[in-house]
Amino acid sequence: MELLPEQRWRSAAGKHLPFALVLVVAGLGLLRIVQYHWRQGAVLIGLALLIAALLRVLVTDEQAGLIAIRGRSVDALLYSGLGVAVIFVAMTIIGGPLDR
Repeated sequence: MELLPEQRWRSAAGKHLPFALVLVVAGLGLLRIVQYHWRQGAVLIGLALLIAALLRVLVTDEQAGLIAIRGRSVDALLYSGLGVAVIFVAMTIIGGPLDR
């Protein structure tokens, strides 16, 4: 059974939606960093990693698209661990030239 062009496009676009969501949040974090609000930017990047972990658990391997790198549990563990670590570091560093 062959997919119609509309169904093929929807399945291809839907496959990349989780990655696009993570990329948008990480992009907002980078924008905040460029605007000299590094703490907010780092928290947004950590949040993007936590979103990736949540999406990796909730969606199937086929729907995960580019956020699926290893097995589901390994991806979720590494994404969430790194996300928590980035947020923790951003919230605990004090002082420095970009202290805002």
